[in-house]
Amino acid sequence: MTETIQRSARVRASELIGRGWLNTGGKQVTLEDLRGKIVILDFWTFCCINCLHVLDELRPLEERFHDVLVTVGVHSPKFEHEADPDALAAAVERYEIEHPVLDDPELVTWQNYSARAWPTLVVIDPEGYIAASLSGEGHVAGLTSLVEELAAEHEAKGTLHRGDGPYVAPEPVSRTLRFPSKAVPVNRTLGADDDAPGRFLVADTGHHRIVELAGDLETVTRSWGTGEKGYGDGGPESAQFNEPQGLALLPEKLAAEVGYDIVVADTVNHRLRGINVTTGDVTTLAGNGVQRLLDAERTRSDVVVGSLGTDPLNVSLSSPWDVLWSDTTGRVIVAMAGTHQIFSFDPLTGELAVYAGTGLEGLVDGEAGESWFAQTSGLTEDAAGDIWIADSETSSLRVLRVSQSPEAPAVETVVGEGLFDFGFRDGDPAQARLQHPLGVTALPDGSVLVADTYNGAIRRYQAEHLAADGSTVPAQVSTVARGLKEPSDVLLDADGTTLLVVETNAHQLVRIAVPEEYLSVDEGAAQTQRPATAVAPGQVQLSVGFSAPTGQKLDDRWGDPTQLQVSSTPAELLMEGSGTSVGLQRTLQLNSEISAGVLHITARAAACDGAPGEEIPMHAACHLYQQDWGIPVTLEEGGDSELHLDLRGVR
Repeated sequence: MTETIQRSARVRASELIGRGWLNTGGKQVTLEDLRGKIVILDFWTFCCINCLHVLDELRPLEERFHDVLVTVGVHSPKFEHEADPDALAAAVERYEIEHPVLDDPELVTWQNYSARAWPTLVVIDPEGYIAASLSGEGHVAGLTSLVEELAAEHEAKGTLHRGDGPYVAPEPVSRTLRFPSKAVPVNRTLGADDDAPGRFLVADTGHHRIVELAGDLETVTRSWGTGEKGYGDGGPESAQFNEPQGLALLPEKLAAEVGYDIVVADTVNHRLRGINVTTGDVTTLAGNGVQRLLDAERTRSDVVVGSLGTDPLNVSLSSPWDVLWSDTTGRVIVAMAGTHQIFSFDPLTGELAVYAGTGLEGLVDGEAGESWFAQTSGLTEDAAGDIWIADSETSSLRVLRVSQSPEAPAVETVVGEGLFDFGFRDGDPAQARLQHPLGVTALPDGSVLVADTYNGAIRRYQAEHLAADGSTVPAQVSTVARGLKEPSDVLLDADGTTLLVVETNAHQLVRIAVPEEYLSVDEGAAQTQRPATAVAPGQVQLSVGFSAPTGQKLDDRWGDPTQLQVSSTPAELLMEGSGTSVGLQRTLQLNSEISAGVLHITARAAACDGAPGEEIPMHAACHLYQQDWGIPVTLEEGGDSELHLDLRGVR
């Protein structure tokens, strides 16, 4: 169905203000320079999976309308590390962004355009007026119609200028590896040069391929993939990947039975791929290439975990980021970052299942079907059979207690506070802080290492245990190494005493000796800094607007199909109005004794294909719309007593 985007009232677009520009050949860009073009401002931050989805959604639009449309990425960082200009430049290169990017570290342009969520899209017409404003992903069909409409209108008026925009491609750089992300040791024979010790399989993400590295960490002994992004099965020199990330090596007996040795999380293709190292063939194991959206009826039912069937090639996935062979479950565990869930895949039967997570983004522990995750990006299994999780957007270390209940594991957070809390602090796990970790590995001594990506560090979590003298040693977080460039994975080297780190932004794998004594760092805890909204203490009316796209209607067959979930940091900020309930309106009671905090709001609405006033057809396609906001507020007399948000994003 085509989304119809409502045109905004004619309001002049604000100037683009920031620290500098990327992809313009060093030139500054003003709105005056863009006059005569249709402009899409893409407010993004490079940690955000939804923002990465939008980058890919916009590529066909940019290509189709290349002579009339200019996309400008406005990078408005969530995490402290993302405000580093070198880190931003690396992200622009890594994600192959082919449009100008404004560096907006102080969120000046973000605030001028009243952005409240990542991603936000603002369309500016050729005369410099705002035509539409949207939040979230999935708007490409509506944007296509709007661009066509604006192009026709302004061509007729003589205000449309065709031709090249301000984008200037950067000079290419040749490297052996390009933004590698994950690695696994080769711990069994793989059909070629099997006597060579210390080899590793590496996701060479920026080159869109999988490689085998020799023990020197520099020599590529084998590779799979053409080196160009795309999708295609076939031999090692013809198959294609698109930003592959996680890797899992299957047990030898199982691999012989299913016909492939390696499982690959082919992230941007939204698929799981298999590699047979003997023949070199790459095949597709799961995923139809269509990005998965949460199933409306499934997530409204009491059960959100369970089987998705045994036809994996007809199931949609969403940005699988890591994969792990689990001896305890006898399945491949998948970090499904795009839907904030944990999946499982059975290589023997082909069964895909939702293993844990409701699909809501956040940090909620408890039963598998009630837990919330946020862009899980790293997985490891310990000796007891529990699965440890690097949950990146909540900057947390979490664990699935699989050993206690393999079919319905409970979820527990050991480090981390929430979506907007991060830092660099060791010590008591309850007070310790990470910053967007992407990798995790369990060590034989029971401790867990974390690739603390945005802190450029390797951290260690040690649970409470007994010392040699019988005394109790409390749980502790410490730092093993720091000063690394966005480490995305960490594992134990073959010698059992050295660590191997995938140093993504240095384009290399490095060995690090385990220190005799661990560092203790306390650089404090922090929260994401965004402009705050002044609200009145006491009662505040919260409302979320939603209109189903053209050709759809609200799915009210089982009652109200909308839902609000509200919480706050600190929890004491909300005296009344927290929790989950149906409807898109809520009365909040804010504590006048709290001066500032963050309101965490998630809105959902279910709609199905059908005409207004008519019954929904029996087999109509249904859609679940969801948006998450973290809104900083200050409590001030005279502040707003009403807070209005838009689920579909049109203001």
